[in-house]
Amino acid sequence: MLYLLVMGACVVVTLPLELVIGARVYSRWRRLLLTLLPVLAAFITWDVLAIRARFWSYRHLTGVRIGNLPIEELVFFLVIPTCSILTFEAVRRLRPAWLAGDER
Repeated sequence: MLYLLVMGACVVVTLPLELVIGARVYSRWRRLLLTLLPVLAAFITWDVLAIRARFWSYRHLTGVRIGNLPIEELVFFLVIPTCSILTFEAVRRLRPAWLAGDER
């Protein structure tokens, strides 16, 4: 459960970036989803294949799995990129003069 608690803490710690600073990541959920899909596709495939090939395994987790993928891995691939995007968008909001390269 510690792994999931850490993931929950990541969400809680970055939530003010959405609510206070106005990063607008969760409110633009379609954009977030389109950003996460390639990450999920690549890394879930990578993990599933690596587990199947016995390159690595997981211990000390909840035991809940989707196929052979521990739920903690799926949560990680959702939470960490989302927290990164929240941080990036918060910086853009606070420092609009800093160019990110996707400005129109």
